[in-house]
Amino acid sequence: MNDDIRRNMSLFPISIVSKLTELTARQIRYYEKHGLVSPARTEGNQRLFSFHDVDMLLKIKMQLEKGYNLTSIKNMILPKEQDKRKEKKTKELSDAELRRMLHRELFSGDKHKTPLTQGELSRFFRP
Repeated sequence: MNDDIRRNMSLFPISIVSKLTELTARQIRYYEKHGLVSPARTEGNQRLFSFHDVDMLLKIKMQLEKGYNLTSIKNMILPKEQDKRKEKKTKELSDAELRRMLHRELFSGDKHKTPLTQGELSRFFRP
């Protein structure tokens, strides 16, 4: 299993996260309200936090202890997170983009173009 997937799996209720981070449940809900963490919700509306969320809360706590206010912390943390998401999106081709590339390659008749690799095509075939 991919490490990113493991880090983003929602596993911990707020009580456990509170113990791990030494933040109160009220503080954690406050940081969620301000968009610094985004826990998943169960059908019963219980918050479930991932390792990534716990890491983010620990970063927030550390910055607060250094004397930064919440606005400064949001300006430091959120742009970095958004950049990571954008970078990941640009690295991976969507299925639609790959289909368009394949269609152009198959029907353009351009023999000088580099063909798609078998690994990219394997996404369309189920074993």
